[in-house]
Amino acid sequence: MKYIVADQTVVTADVFDREPTAAELDAIAFEMPVIRAEVELLDAQIIALDRTPNEVDARRIRRARRKVLAVRLAAANLTTMHIPGVSA
Repeated sequence: MKYIVADQTVVTADVFDREPTAAELDAIAFEMPVIRAEVELLDAQIIALDRTPNEVDARRIRRARRKVLAVRLAAANLTTMHIPGVSA
């Protein structure tokens, strides 16, 4: 009786199949306020697309844009600190 087996070496996890490192998770956590603010801006823009924009929609979008800018500024000011995995 002849056994059929693989003739190749053991398959290891590819670079794309691995979990995020601690440094990558720290970088994501550092950028999370910016991501949330950008999602809020996108939500406001989507709401304005569904109907004729009114003054409330315009205010909501302006407020969300200001928040994105403020959060980005705060994040840029914090990059003077050394955060592992985040390059300035």
